[in-house]
Amino acid sequence: KMDQEILSIKQRFGIIGNSAALVHAIKVASQVAPTEMSVLITGESGSGKESFSKIIHHLSKRKHGQFIAINCGAIPEGTIDSELFGHEKGAFTGALDNRKGYFEVTNGGTIFLDEIGELPIGTQARLLRVLENGEYIRVGSSKIQKTDVRVIAATNVKLLEAMEKGKFREDLYYRLNTVPIFVPPLRERGNDISLLFRKFATDFAEQYRVKPVKLDEEANQSLLKYAFPGNIRQLKNLAEQMSALEMEREINVATLNKYLPKPKRQLPALFKGEEANSISERELLYKVLFDMQKDMTELKKLVFQFMQNDNSGAQIIHDNQELFHDMNKKMEDFPLETTTVEKQKAPILIHSDSQQVIDKHMVDIAYDKVEDISHEVEEEVLSIEAKEKELIIKALKKNNNKRKYAAQDLGISERTLYRKLKQYDLDDN
Repeated sequence: KMDQEILSIKQRFGIIGNSAALVHAIKVASQVAPTEMSVLITGESGSGKESFSKIIHHLSKRKHGQFIAINCGAIPEGTIDSELFGHEKGAFTGALDNRKGYFEVTNGGTIFLDEIGELPIGTQARLLRVLENGEYIRVGSSKIQKTDVRVIAATNVKLLEAMEKGKFREDLYYRLNTVPIFVPPLRERGNDISLLFRKFATDFAEQYRVKPVKLDEEANQSLLKYAFPGNIRQLKNLAEQMSALEMEREINVATLNKYLPKPKRQLPALFKGEEANSISERELLYKVLFDMQKDMTELKKLVFQFMQNDNSGAQIIHDNQELFHDMNKKMEDFPLETTTVEKQKAPILIHSDSQQVIDKHMVDIAYDKVEDISHEVEEEVLSIEAKEKELIIKALKKNNNKRKYAAQDLGISERTLYRKLKQYDLDDN
């Protein structure tokens, strides 16, 4: 019976999908609808939160009353009290007449307050009074008025974190959150993505009087893996663009990728919070050092391979085992059986694969090669400051010497940039 009821609700309100999280949200909405309990709907922007507010309203005893959806984040802070609760003539500049607010207009109905986390603190106090007593006061008036309105709220922000920061009232949160409903983001709904795409493609085909676009198997799998930060709204736009612009009705993965924005590459953040700006400089240095370490390892491998194929290299490897202990070839493959006196004389006998006698002069040349490499590595280590200085100069030139924007490009604070300018004598650049 419940499955039939869920199916009926989906058909009535145009909800597409069979994911477990979506079905659970519909079930909770249908169960709470006949009551007068406050509901808080949470979910990312574009996930379809307003559809659930309509389910609750139309399945409730208020279904014949008015339903109004309000985006709290779209109304300026200075006028939101007037919009919600109304105002008296002359209450503020421009208030030429008395005006009814939404809570007065929708008496006996339902108000859906989307983005409830954007409400100013003062407005939150007024809303709490409506929820607890059904009372409100128009802006510029002292007369208490009554209203009978059911409030359904929704948010895409974490209200618990907002409460900790003092941006959202704790008492209002618990008054709204009598029954929570979570609407899952599109990326967590699995095959619902394919179902929604086909629905949108069919709708737009009828609108534009063309054959509906269809994804081949590879393109469909790619679509299912995409994160969809814009959720259903983004998927709908994607289907509309391809329906209107593509001549070929069967979409392959190459065509699909043209319409999917590339994700922005970001460096991993080591820390969060107030230290973010100061840590960014450290991250930059770490990246340079890690790159250098990788280059050193590759360089050491090349030297090791060179010496393996050179008679004089065996002597160097044996005498500098600590440098090559992490190489694949074992040090035992390069034994040296000579006495102290023999080491002082040339030629030196080295037990290598060829068992050849080599001149000490060749060993000296090989040592010189290794010493030159060491100098190069040392110079590269010392060049970190030069690279950092070069980055700072480029950022300043790019931003016409505006330090604020240069610091933002570099990922450091203005204070850190100022210190670096002093350090590298770049004040006059």
